Amino acid sequence: MDSISPIEAALQVKRWPKETLAAGRRHTVGLKSDGTVTAVGDNKCGQCDVSGWRDMVAVAAGNVHMATNTGNAHTIGLSSDGTVAAVGWNKHNQCDVNDWRDIVAVAAGWRRTVALKSDGTVVAAGRNNEGQCHVSGWRDIAAVAAGDWHTAGLKSDGTVTIVGNNRYGQCDVNDWRDMVAVAAGYLHTVGLKSDGTVAAVGLNKHSQCDVSGWRGIVAVAAGSYHTIGLKADGTVVAAGRNEHGQCDVSGWRDMVAVAAGCAHTVGLKSDGTMVAVGDNEYGQCDVSGWRGIRLPID
Repeated sequence: MDSISPIEAALQVKRWPKETLAAGRRHTVGLKSDGTVTAVGDNKCGQCDVSGWRDMVAVAAGNVHMATNTGNAHTIGLSSDGTVAAVGWNKHNQCDVNDWRDIVAVAAGWRRTVALKSDGTVVAAGRNNEGQCHVSGWRDIAAVAAGDWHTAGLKSDGTVTIVGNNRYGQCDVNDWRDMVAVAAGYLHTVGLKSDGTVAAVGLNKHSQCDVSGWRGIVAVAAGSYHTIGLKADGTVVAAGRNEHGQCDVSGWRDMVAVAAGCAHTVGLKSDGTMVAVGDNEYGQCDVSGWRGIRLPID
């Protein structure tokens, strides 16, 4: 048998990630072990109307950056048959995903939805003013991430490709190598390397890109102005803006997944329960009663 490189081995494990929790601007979404979905928080646009969803394998939540004081948001669900469901705000057609097929992963950004197909190509719907939906030419993609104005694709060779707004250098990832995961925030991009270290580019006004010292990381998440890292020992690290306490995660233990909203952070514990810190104005952190959230599958 031919040997494979460490990056190829890592990507075989992390290919087509199935996110079981998601955080938007004012709402939080969780995928349960039975394939149903639960959500809390602002429901102004129906973004929490997921009680009828069944047979789901992944969820995503559209974000609205901190500078936009609106509740406009949407929620995406990936079904086990490769189709996609969407609820919430649809002004830019970001919820027009009913005809998508053979989808293996989904991501939701500000006013748009991105999905990875089983053949490694990518589709997108929604706002495209900065070219953030120009993904039709992408090939050999293993994972996708959606920021506010930019979209990132992790390629099978461990490099990253990005389209969209690059005002703060959030798309400057040409030199990235050996990546196994990628996350996109408001104006910054985060990449997880196969050796457990983390890289970040883009706006760093609040030190959200100060992650070069992180070690032993197995998953990353990006909010509007903060970055979260899940460590192999089940603890969590954070960098960036903390005015709502969204970075107060130093006491978390036994974590298996994390998600970052605009100004709140949620974590999934190994027993299927949830914790959350940060902005809770709309009840988006009221997840302590959740049970049976599906654990991520390597």
